[in-house]
Amino acid sequence: MGDRWSVEVDRTVCIGSGMCVSHAPEGFKLDSARQSHPVQPESDANEAVLAAAEGCPVEAIAIALLGSGEPVFPPEE
Repeated sequence: MGDRWSVEVDRTVCIGSGMCVSHAPEGFKLDSARQSHPVQPESDANEAVLAAAEGCPVEAIAIALLGSGEPVFPPEE
């Protein structure tokens, strides 16, 4: 994976389960309100960050390719 990603968490959807931090502790952190935040909103493609997005119980994490904005997760239907 040589791509660069934009990682966003929709905090209106996030339930603070912490699954993202479990999957990718270097990619996500929880604030004092237990809302998830990406550690680096722009980063190199990373399997752990993708696993965190895929494992989010409410799909609050969105990943897109930098530059084109093409969705990585969730994939377009």
